[in-house]
Amino acid sequence: MSEVRELPYNPQRLFVASCVALITTAMTFSIRSDILSAFGAEFQLTHQQEGYITQLGLWGFPIAIMLVGPLCDSIGMGLLLKLAAVGHVLGVVGVILSPSVGFPMLLAANLLLGLANGTVEAVINPLAATVYADQKTHRLNVLHAFWPGGLIIGGLLAFAITKIMGVDLPNPDPATLSLSWKLKMATIIVGAVAYLVLIAGQRFPATERVQSGVSTGDMFRAALAPGFLLLTFCMCLTAITELGPDQWVGSVLTKTVGIQGVLFLVYTSGLMFLLRFFAGPLAHRLSPFGLLLGAAALSAVGLFLLSGSTTAGAAFVAATVFGLGKAYFWPTMLGVAAERYPRTGALGLALMGAAGMIAAGAAGPTMGGIYDRGTVSALPAPVAQVVVVDGKLDAERVKAAPTETQQAVEAAGKQGAALAFKSVAVLPLVLVLLFAALYISTRRGGGYQAVKLEADEGSPPS
Repeated sequence: MSEVRELPYNPQRLFVASCVALITTAMTFSIRSDILSAFGAEFQLTHQQEGYITQLGLWGFPIAIMLVGPLCDSIGMGLLLKLAAVGHVLGVVGVILSPSVGFPMLLAANLLLGLANGTVEAVINPLAATVYADQKTHRLNVLHAFWPGGLIIGGLLAFAITKIMGVDLPNPDPATLSLSWKLKMATIIVGAVAYLVLIAGQRFPATERVQSGVSTGDMFRAALAPGFLLLTFCMCLTAITELGPDQWVGSVLTKTVGIQGVLFLVYTSGLMFLLRFFAGPLAHRLSPFGLLLGAAALSAVGLFLLSGSTTAGAAFVAATVFGLGKAYFWPTMLGVAAERYPRTGALGLALMGAAGMIAAGAAGPTMGGIYDRGTVSALPAPVAQVVVVDGKLDAERVKAAPTETQQAVEAAGKQGAALAFKSVAVLPLVLVLLFAALYISTRRGGGYQAVKLEADEGSPPS
């Protein structure tokens, strides 16, 4: 009777811990999206300065990925995931304490949260690709279903606290408003503690690249392949399309449509959560490049519709189309990279994630700047003379202005917001062309095929 060989680690528990860690990461995004305007009120910020908050939160992500990704093999994925949990807790505490210290503290704390988020991403992707080496695209999509899952949890928690504390009512008490966003941030600590408990005492495997005996030099050389570099460029465009608007949809739709914009983020995240569980069968039927082609087309249509939405019904339709489109971008791009270029190992997944987050981070202040400039340019000249100082809206002047002037500023703000969304909608049109070319190329080459790494003689055991 043959002996059944047991793995020296628990793949199911590690996968669940990865999902919880990703939920925690996503919560920082949806909660920050919801409280961005509260930051603006407390620190007297312009939209562009609010964009810098999102930028540092996003750019901490690629910095950590680039530093941590190559360390997964030497330091170990378990220790790195524990450090991420500590970073989440300290980052939240820093944000909560920032009003008593100043705006630089707020920026630094958001950077630390971004570093923790990036460390999570740098670990869980090669971990999933190693534990489920024969189902990479499908398992990475299932894992990343918990990204929108975390957006939903964070968004609903933020909405509940808003309603319970009444900070969505006209002229909320500043002290209550300040307390509300601090409570929202504090909920992130719960997720960090949860995944820290799940990984306590657990053993982690070596990455697939190490198990297969691929050298570090070969890993770096594989990352310079033209096809991999093209995928990295596509990752930049998909990340901006998916994550750029997400950081603004909460505050923008609250103003343009008149309801809590975070609910639209929760809704599109719900679509993404459900759809990613079906990525495997869809990718098998359409091929991953065919799936990405359809996603890009739907995203372009959804963003153009979103830019022109002035009612809740129109925004709902636009959000539905956009949610259907962006659902498969991030995990499918990672899956394609892991399947087509497995020799890049943890470094390849780190480069893909880092490139995506750098691009998405730049989208924050860029969209904010377009929003600001579009708003100012849409103001009637007499109104602009009253509320614009040095080319920017002066919040105190707007607050002290007559009702008619405030209404004009509000109307101009809707035009500025529409312009910001429309500017991003051009990118998925470029992706349509690129993914169509990749789809046709693989079809002519005999169809999409995943490259399988075989363990070399003498390579470390799994």
